[in-house]
Amino acid sequence: MKVYYSPYSPFVRKVLICAAELGVELEKLPCAAHPIDRDRHIVKDNPLGQVPTLFTDEGQALFDSAVICEYLDSNADGSLIPRDGATRWQRLVEQALADGALNACLLMRYEQVIRPETLRLDTWFNAQREKVSDALDRFEQWSATFAERVDIGTIAIACVLGYLDLRFAEEPWRERAPTLATWYLHFSQRPSMQSTRHPV
Repeated sequence: MKVYYSPYSPFVRKVLICAAELGVELEKLPCAAHPIDRDRHIVKDNPLGQVPTLFTDEGQALFDSAVICEYLDSNADGSLIPRDGATRWQRLVEQALADGALNACLLMRYEQVIRPETLRLDTWFNAQREKVSDALDRFEQWSATFAERVDIGTIAIACVLGYLDLRFAEEPWRERAPTLATWYLHFSQRPSMQSTRHPV
C-alpha cells in the first residue's frame, strides 16, 4: 500500500501510527500538498487534493484519515477500532473530536502563515483556538480512563497534542490538562509515536 505523505500533517501521522501499531508497511509518496496551490498529482485521485490519500494494493484510492485508519484496521484484523457496541461509538467520538480540534489547529496555522497579515482576523483565530481549548477540556475529562489503551481514540488525541507542540509550543496546554499531559508523556514514548514524530 502507498500513501501520499507530508511529514508535517497530523492526519498523515495518525495513519502512520495506526499502520505501525498494526504492523502494516506503507510506502510514502512525496507530494506538495497545499491548501491553496493544490498538488494536481493528488487531485487526480482525491478531488480534495489533500493528504493522506492511500492506495490499496488493488489500486483503490481512499481518503480521509478516518476512512484510511478504519480500512487498515479492518484489513489487518486489528483492534484499534471496536467492531460494534457502545465502545465503538465512544472511540469514534474521541477520534471525531480530535480530528475537529486538528482542523481548528490547521485553520489557526493557515491564518498565521498563509493569509496576508493585513487580512488576518483575530476573532477568527481566537474562535478556532477556543475550539481547541474546549476539546482539551474534554480530553482531560476522558484521560483518566486512557491507561494503557492503544486505539483510534488515544492515537487521534495524541496527534492533536503532538501538533500543538509542533506549531503552537507557546500554548500551555499541559497546565490546562495535567492528567492528559501525564498520560501523553508515557504514550508518546511508544515506538509508533517516536518513529512518526514531526520534524522540528
